[in-house]
Amino acid sequence: MIVVLGYVFFFELGDLNSFAFAAPAIRESWHLSLATTSQVISASFIGMFVGAATGGWFSDRVGRKRALIITTLWYSAASLLTAFVWDVPGLYGMRLLTGVGLSAMTVIAITYISEVFPASRRGACQAWIMTIGLCGIPATAYVARFLIPLAPWGWRAVFVWGSLALFFPLLAGTLEESPRWLEAKGKNADAARVLARIEARPGHAGSNPALLGSGSKSAARPRTGLADLVSRDVRGRVALLVTVWVCQTLGFYGFNAWVPTLLAERGFSIARSLEQSSVMQIGAVPGAWIAALISDRRERKSLIAVVALIIAACGMSYGFSTTSAAIVVFGFLVAMGQQVFAPLLYAYTPECFPTPIRNTAAGAAYGIGRLGNAFGPWLVAYLFIRFGYRSVFAYIAVCWALVAILTTAFGPKTSGKPLE
Repeated sequence: MIVVLGYVFFFELGDLNSFAFAAPAIRESWHLSLATTSQVISASFIGMFVGAATGGWFSDRVGRKRALIITTLWYSAASLLTAFVWDVPGLYGMRLLTGVGLSAMTVIAITYISEVFPASRRGACQAWIMTIGLCGIPATAYVARFLIPLAPWGWRAVFVWGSLALFFPLLAGTLEESPRWLEAKGKNADAARVLARIEARPGHAGSNPALLGSGSKSAARPRTGLADLVSRDVRGRVALLVTVWVCQTLGFYGFNAWVPTLLAERGFSIARSLEQSSVMQIGAVPGAWIAALISDRRERKSLIAVVALIIAACGMSYGFSTTSAAIVVFGFLVAMGQQVFAPLLYAYTPECFPTPIRNTAAGAAYGIGRLGNAFGPWLVAYLFIRFGYRSVFAYIAVCWALVAILTTAFGPKTSGKPLE
């Protein structure tokens, strides 16, 4: 299950970063301004908001597994179509549709992971899945590095690469529906059969309430919907997670989506900026591996705060670096830190909510965070043009510092606890 889910995240994360790697070549080929590039980047995040808001709701109604398959096919098909666009409106539209599928798939997957893996190991399992998935970022960087310089249309091949999760339905038989979702829907017999199949797998230790948690409470809950996101029980957590996701997204994509373009604007050639970016992104893989080692060993909210502060410090150091070696080293550390952080927040977000609205609430937090970044590219472009290169990284550091402060002050403790 970890390998199959890792495969989905491999191309999701690769596709998520594909435009950042293709953007310098598209700008040169189509003579695009920074403002137009910002519009296209913003389209992805508008789509991500729509996908997260609807994907969680969709999953809470049709099931985690079915929704995961549909949304993976959606983002893969949209990425493939991006390779064939011929103008800016087409590029804008395809990146918007890709964003819908990418975000919907992510919120469904992180909720699914929280529900089917044992409580004492779900953080580590999320991180191992992300370790596989995050290989997609440097892989996509190197695909872009070698394909884009080959021909004026080389950037199109990057989006074809991002569409290869189209084969996911052939592997999905490995996955079971979430027993918690089935029980929340009153399908107790189906939930029991699924759990029995999971327990019958070779090497499974059998049912252990301390690891799996008890789903009995969720079966007694009434059916809930979007209105429950503002109920007294969960509205404080919804507000916290929305704010954390907004700040995290502004910081994360302020760096990832712009580094190749900003390096090119600073005077590096497209080939050189892509080369440096691809080396930096190798840090993503050891980052997720570190998260797998630490995620369930300490309280997750504390780890989130510490890692966010480390990213802020490395991001500022990157912005003030003047040599290629320092740029690569601090860029590598930022990429690594971000991917230590991502599995922690992916595991933490669904843990904060009850089963009947878990995916809807996680989707709202994730989606509004993505919507907030619809304005992020404009802010980055404004800061760069008005105040220069270093101001962008000061802004990124502030975003990460806010994540640490908010999580420390208001975040609930969740590590190792049953979901209900």
